[in-house]
Amino acid sequence: MTRRPVRRRLCVIALGLGGLVALAGCGSPAATSGSPSHHARPSTSTSIPSGLDGTEADQLPGAPSPTAPPSLPDPSTPAGRQQFLAQVFGDIQQMWSGLFADAGAPYSPAKLVFFTSQVSTGCGVATSDVGPFYCPADQSVYLDTRFFDQMEKQYGVTGDFSQAYVVAHEMGHHIQNLLGINGRVAAAEQTDPALKNPLSVRVELQADCLAGVWAHSTYERKLLEPGDLDEALRAAAAVGDDFLQQAATGQVSPEAWTHGSSAQRQHWLTVGYDSGETSQCDTLNASG
Repeated sequence: MTRRPVRRRLCVIALGLGGLVALAGCGSPAATSGSPSHHARPSTSTSIPSGLDGTEADQLPGAPSPTAPPSLPDPSTPAGRQQFLAQVFGDIQQMWSGLFADAGAPYSPAKLVFFTSQVSTGCGVATSDVGPFYCPADQSVYLDTRFFDQMEKQYGVTGDFSQAYVVAHEMGHHIQNLLGINGRVAAAEQTDPALKNPLSVRVELQADCLAGVWAHSTYERKLLEPGDLDEALRAAAAVGDDFLQQAATGQVSPEAWTHGSSAQRQHWLTVGYDSGETSQCDTLNASG
Protein backbone atom coordinates (compact mmCIF):
# COMPACT_ATOMS: atom_id res chain seq x y z
CA MET A 1 0.00 0.00 0.00
CA THR A 2 1.15 3.54 -0.72
CA ARG A 3 -1.47 5.34 1.35
CA ARG A 4 -3.41 4.43 4.45
CA PRO A 5 -7.03 5.52 4.72
CA VAL A 6 -7.62 7.72 7.74
CA ARG A 7 -11.19 6.67 8.54
CA ARG A 8 -13.05 3.41 8.77
CA ARG A 9 -16.65 4.18 7.80
CA LEU A 10 -18.62 4.12 4.61
CA CYS A 11 -21.63 6.31 3.96
CA VAL A 12 -24.46 6.20 1.50
CA ILE A 13 -26.20 9.42 0.61
CA ALA A 14 -29.93 9.79 1.03
CA LEU A 15 -31.78 11.84 -1.54
CA GLY A 16 -33.70 14.60 0.22
CA LEU A 17 -36.94 16.13 -1.00
CA GLY A 18 -35.39 19.59 -1.25
CA GLY A 19 -32.53 18.71 -3.60
CA LEU A 20 -29.33 16.77 -3.99
CA VAL A 21 -27.27 15.57 -1.11
CA ALA A 22 -23.60 14.80 -1.01
CA LEU A 23 -23.36 12.01 -3.51
CA ALA A 24 -23.06 12.05 -7.27
CA GLY A 25 -21.67 9.57 -9.74
CA CYS A 26 -19.85 10.24 -12.98
CA GLY A 27 -20.94 10.94 -16.45
CA SER A 28 -22.42 13.62 -18.57
CA PRO A 29 -24.98 15.54 -16.50
CA ALA A 30 -27.36 15.54 -19.43
CA ALA A 31 -27.44 11.76 -19.45
CA THR A 32 -30.80 11.10 -17.83
CA SER A 33 -32.53 8.64 -20.10
CA GLY A 34 -30.76 9.29 -23.37
CA SER A 35 -27.08 9.89 -24.07
CA PRO A 36 -24.34 7.66 -22.64
CA SER A 37 -22.08 8.90 -19.84
CA HIS A 38 -18.29 8.71 -19.85
CA HIS A 39 -15.73 8.54 -17.37
CA ALA A 40 -11.23 16.69 -10.92
CA ARG A 41 -11.46 20.34 -8.58
CA PRO A 42 -14.25 22.44 -10.08
CA SER A 43 -13.97 26.05 -11.08
CA THR A 44 -14.61 28.39 -8.20
CA SER A 45 -16.24 30.89 -10.53
CA THR A 46 -19.24 28.68 -11.23
CA SER A 47 -22.38 29.41 -9.25
CA ILE A 48 -24.30 26.20 -8.55
CA PRO A 49 -28.07 26.47 -8.11
CA SER A 50 -29.30 26.06 -4.55
CA GLY A 51 -31.43 23.09 -5.59
CA LEU A 52 -28.28 21.05 -6.11
CA ASP A 53 -26.82 21.37 -2.65
CA GLY A 54 -27.09 19.23 0.48
CA THR A 55 -24.89 17.15 2.74
CA GLU A 56 -27.19 14.67 4.55
CA ALA A 57 -25.69 11.20 4.78
CA ASP A 58 -26.47 7.96 6.57
CA GLN A 59 -23.56 6.42 8.45
CA LEU A 60 -22.94 2.77 7.61
CA PRO A 61 -20.52 0.14 8.92
CA GLY A 62 -17.34 -0.60 7.04
CA ALA A 63 -17.14 -3.33 4.46
CA PRO A 64 -16.60 -6.80 5.93
CA SER A 65 -13.22 -8.48 5.62
CA PRO A 66 -13.08 -11.70 3.57
CA THR A 67 -11.74 -14.89 5.07
CA ALA A 68 -9.21 -15.12 2.24
CA PRO A 69 -8.25 -12.98 -0.78
CA PRO A 70 -10.12 -14.02 -3.94
CA SER A 71 -8.32 -15.64 -6.85
CA LEU A 72 -8.57 -13.10 -9.67
CA PRO A 73 -8.22 -13.98 -13.37
CA ASP A 74 -5.12 -12.85 -15.25
CA PRO A 75 -6.08 -9.71 -17.22
CA SER A 76 -3.15 -10.04 -19.63
CA THR A 77 -5.20 -12.03 -22.15
CA PRO A 78 -8.49 -10.91 -23.78
CA ALA A 79 -10.49 -13.70 -22.16
CA GLY A 80 -8.80 -13.21 -18.81
CA ARG A 81 -9.37 -9.47 -18.97
CA GLN A 82 -13.12 -9.90 -19.46
CA GLN A 83 -13.26 -12.33 -16.56
CA PHE A 84 -11.25 -9.96 -14.38
CA LEU A 85 -13.38 -6.93 -15.24
CA ALA A 86 -16.57 -8.90 -14.69
CA GLN A 87 -15.34 -9.97 -11.26
CA VAL A 88 -14.39 -6.40 -10.37
CA PHE A 89 -17.77 -5.19 -11.60
CA GLY A 90 -19.50 -7.74 -9.38
CA ASP A 91 -17.49 -6.67 -6.35
CA ILE A 92 -18.30 -2.99 -6.89
CA GLN A 93 -21.96 -3.79 -7.34
CA GLN A 94 -22.03 -5.89 -4.21
CA MET A 95 -20.55 -3.04 -2.18
CA TRP A 96 -23.09 -0.47 -3.40
CA SER A 97 -25.97 -2.88 -3.10
CA GLY A 98 -25.04 -3.56 0.51
CA LEU A 99 -24.75 0.12 1.35
CA PHE A 100 -28.14 0.87 -0.18
CA ALA A 101 -29.69 -2.06 1.72
CA ASP A 102 -28.17 -0.89 5.01
CA ALA A 103 -29.64 2.56 4.37
CA GLY A 104 -33.07 1.10 3.57
CA ALA A 105 -32.90 2.40 -0.01
CA PRO A 106 -33.87 0.39 -3.11
CA TYR A 107 -31.05 -0.70 -5.38
CA SER A 108 -31.45 -1.66 -9.03
CA PRO A 109 -28.46 -3.72 -10.27
CA ALA A 110 -26.45 -2.41 -13.19
CA LYS A 111 -25.50 -4.63 -16.11
CA LEU A 112 -22.08 -5.07 -17.71
CA VAL A 113 -21.81 -5.34 -21.50
CA PHE A 114 -18.62 -6.05 -23.43
CA PHE A 115 -18.51 -5.01 -27.06
CA THR A 116 -16.16 -4.55 -29.99
CA SER A 117 -16.13 -1.52 -32.29
CA GLN A 118 -19.84 -0.67 -32.06
CA VAL A 119 -22.83 -1.41 -29.85
CA SER A 120 -26.54 -0.59 -29.79
CA THR A 121 -27.70 0.68 -26.39
CA GLY A 122 -30.73 2.24 -24.77
CA CYS A 123 -28.94 5.56 -25.32
CA GLY A 124 -28.38 4.92 -29.04
CA VAL A 125 -25.57 3.45 -31.10
CA ALA A 126 -22.07 4.01 -29.72
CA THR A 127 -18.62 3.20 -31.03
CA SER A 128 -15.33 2.43 -29.33
CA ASP A 129 -14.30 6.03 -29.93
CA VAL A 130 -16.33 7.18 -26.92
CA GLY A 131 -14.42 4.90 -24.55
CA PRO A 132 -16.07 3.10 -21.61
CA PHE A 133 -19.48 4.55 -20.77
CA TYR A 134 -22.64 4.15 -18.76
CA CYS A 135 -26.11 4.33 -20.31
CA PRO A 136 -28.77 5.35 -17.77
CA ALA A 137 -31.61 4.31 -20.09
CA ASP A 138 -30.71 0.62 -19.77
CA GLN A 139 -28.62 0.91 -16.58
CA SER A 140 -25.61 -0.71 -18.22
CA VAL A 141 -21.86 -0.19 -18.22
CA TYR A 142 -20.36 -0.70 -21.69
CA LEU A 143 -16.74 -1.70 -22.15
CA ASP A 144 -14.66 -2.32 -25.24
CA THR A 145 -11.67 -3.93 -23.56
CA ARG A 146 -9.35 -2.76 -26.33
CA PHE A 147 -9.60 0.64 -24.66
CA PHE A 148 -7.10 -0.58 -22.09
CA ASP A 149 -4.68 -1.68 -24.81
CA GLN A 150 -4.88 1.82 -26.26
CA MET A 151 -4.28 3.37 -22.85
CA GLU A 152 -1.15 1.28 -22.45
CA LYS A 153 0.13 1.88 -25.99
CA GLN A 154 -0.52 5.62 -26.12
CA TYR A 155 0.02 6.71 -22.53
CA GLY A 156 1.85 3.89 -20.79
CA VAL A 157 -1.00 3.18 -18.36
CA THR A 158 -0.66 -0.39 -17.13
CA GLY A 159 -1.82 -2.57 -14.24
CA ASP A 160 -4.99 -4.37 -13.30
CA PHE A 161 -6.09 -1.72 -10.81
CA SER A 162 -6.01 0.97 -13.47
CA GLN A 163 -8.66 -1.10 -15.26
CA ALA A 164 -10.60 -1.60 -12.03
CA TYR A 165 -10.66 2.18 -11.51
CA VAL A 166 -12.34 2.69 -14.89
CA VAL A 167 -15.09 0.20 -14.00
CA ALA A 168 -15.55 1.80 -10.56
CA HIS A 169 -15.84 5.21 -12.20
CA GLU A 170 -18.57 4.04 -14.57
CA MET A 171 -20.43 2.40 -11.70
CA GLY A 172 -20.42 5.80 -10.06
CA HIS A 173 -22.64 6.88 -12.96
CA HIS A 174 -25.06 4.14 -12.01
CA ILE A 175 -25.23 5.31 -8.40
CA GLN A 176 -25.83 8.84 -9.62
CA ASN A 177 -28.61 7.64 -11.88
CA LEU A 178 -30.32 5.71 -9.07
CA LEU A 179 -30.28 8.77 -6.84
CA GLY A 180 -31.80 11.02 -9.50
CA ILE A 181 -28.78 13.29 -9.63
CA ASN A 182 -28.45 13.19 -13.42
CA GLY A 183 -31.96 14.51 -13.87
CA ARG A 184 -31.51 17.32 -11.37
CA VAL A 185 -28.25 18.42 -12.93
CA ALA A 186 -29.81 18.28 -16.39
CA ALA A 187 -32.64 20.51 -15.16
CA ALA A 188 -30.10 23.01 -13.84
CA GLU A 189 -28.41 23.02 -17.25
CA GLN A 190 -31.68 23.77 -18.98
CA THR A 191 -32.24 26.70 -16.67
CA ASP A 192 -28.73 28.02 -17.32
CA PRO A 193 -26.96 26.44 -20.36
CA ALA A 194 -23.71 28.12 -19.34
CA LEU A 195 -23.50 25.60 -16.47
CA LYS A 196 -23.24 22.60 -18.80
CA ASN A 197 -19.47 22.16 -18.85
CA PRO A 198 -18.79 23.26 -15.25
CA LEU A 199 -21.49 20.91 -13.95
CA SER A 200 -20.20 18.09 -16.11
CA VAL A 201 -16.76 18.52 -14.55
CA ARG A 202 -18.19 18.49 -11.03
CA VAL A 203 -20.25 15.38 -11.71
CA GLU A 204 -17.27 13.57 -13.25
CA LEU A 205 -15.10 14.45 -10.29
CA GLN A 206 -17.66 12.85 -7.99
CA ALA A 207 -17.42 9.68 -10.06
CA ASP A 208 -13.68 9.61 -9.40
CA CYS A 209 -14.33 10.16 -5.71
CA LEU A 210 -16.86 7.32 -5.66
CA ALA A 211 -14.34 5.07 -7.38
CA GLY A 212 -12.00 5.96 -4.52
CA VAL A 213 -14.65 4.95 -1.98
CA TRP A 214 -14.74 1.49 -3.54
CA ALA A 215 -10.92 1.38 -3.59
CA HIS A 216 -11.01 2.18 0.14
CA SER A 217 -13.27 -0.82 0.67
CA THR A 218 -10.76 -3.08 -1.09
CA TYR A 219 -8.10 -1.80 1.27
CA GLU A 220 -10.32 -2.55 4.25
CA ARG A 221 -10.84 -6.08 2.95
CA LYS A 222 -7.10 -6.57 2.45
CA LEU A 223 -7.41 -6.94 -1.32
CA LEU A 224 -5.03 -4.16 -2.40
CA GLU A 225 -1.46 -4.91 -3.37
CA PRO A 226 1.45 -2.44 -3.23
CA GLY A 227 1.26 -0.08 -6.18
CA ASP A 228 -2.44 -0.65 -6.94
CA LEU A 229 -3.55 2.84 -6.02
CA ASP A 230 -0.69 4.35 -8.01
CA GLU A 231 -1.94 2.46 -11.06
CA ALA A 232 -5.39 4.01 -10.62
CA LEU A 233 -3.89 7.47 -10.14
CA ARG A 234 -1.88 7.14 -13.35
CA ALA A 235 -5.05 6.16 -15.20
CA ALA A 236 -6.90 9.15 -13.72
CA ALA A 237 -4.12 11.45 -14.91
CA ALA A 238 -4.22 9.98 -18.42
CA VAL A 239 -7.93 10.80 -18.82
CA GLY A 240 -7.62 14.37 -17.54
CA ASP A 241 -8.91 16.99 -19.96
CA ASP A 242 -5.70 19.02 -19.87
CA PHE A 243 -3.55 15.97 -20.58
CA LEU A 244 -5.73 14.84 -23.48
CA GLN A 245 -5.97 18.34 -24.95
CA GLN A 246 -2.22 18.83 -24.74
CA ALA A 247 -1.61 15.47 -26.39
CA ALA A 248 -4.11 16.13 -29.19
CA THR A 249 -3.55 19.82 -29.98
CA GLY A 250 -0.62 21.06 -27.94
CA GLN A 251 -2.93 23.52 -26.18
CA VAL A 252 -5.03 23.48 -23.01
CA SER A 253 -8.49 25.12 -22.94
CA PRO A 254 -10.08 24.88 -19.47
CA GLU A 255 -13.35 26.38 -20.69
CA ALA A 256 -13.88 23.29 -22.84
CA TRP A 257 -13.28 20.77 -20.05
CA THR A 258 -16.03 18.26 -19.32
CA HIS A 259 -14.21 15.86 -16.97
CA GLY A 260 -11.57 17.88 -15.13
CA SER A 261 -7.81 18.12 -15.19
CA SER A 262 -5.42 15.29 -14.38
CA ALA A 263 -4.64 16.85 -10.99
CA GLN A 264 -8.32 17.31 -10.20
CA ARG A 265 -9.20 13.75 -11.09
CA GLN A 266 -6.33 12.39 -9.02
CA HIS A 267 -7.31 14.65 -6.13
CA TRP A 268 -10.89 13.44 -5.94
CA LEU A 269 -9.95 9.79 -6.40
CA THR A 270 -7.63 10.23 -3.43
CA VAL A 271 -10.33 11.98 -1.37
CA GLY A 272 -12.63 9.00 -1.82
CA TYR A 273 -9.88 6.53 -1.08
CA ASP A 274 -8.53 8.26 2.02
CA SER A 275 -11.93 8.89 3.60
CA GLY A 276 -13.92 5.88 2.41
CA GLU A 277 -17.02 8.04 2.80
CA THR A 278 -19.34 9.23 0.06
CA SER A 279 -20.16 12.27 2.19
CA GLN A 280 -16.70 13.56 1.25
CA CYS A 281 -17.56 13.38 -2.46
CA ASP A 282 -19.70 16.52 -2.59
CA THR A 283 -17.94 18.07 -5.58
CA LEU A 284 -21.12 19.95 -6.51
CA ASN A 285 -20.42 22.26 -3.59
CA ALA A 286 -16.64 22.09 -3.42
CA SER A 287 -15.08 25.54 -3.41
CA GLY A 288 -11.88 24.83 -5.24
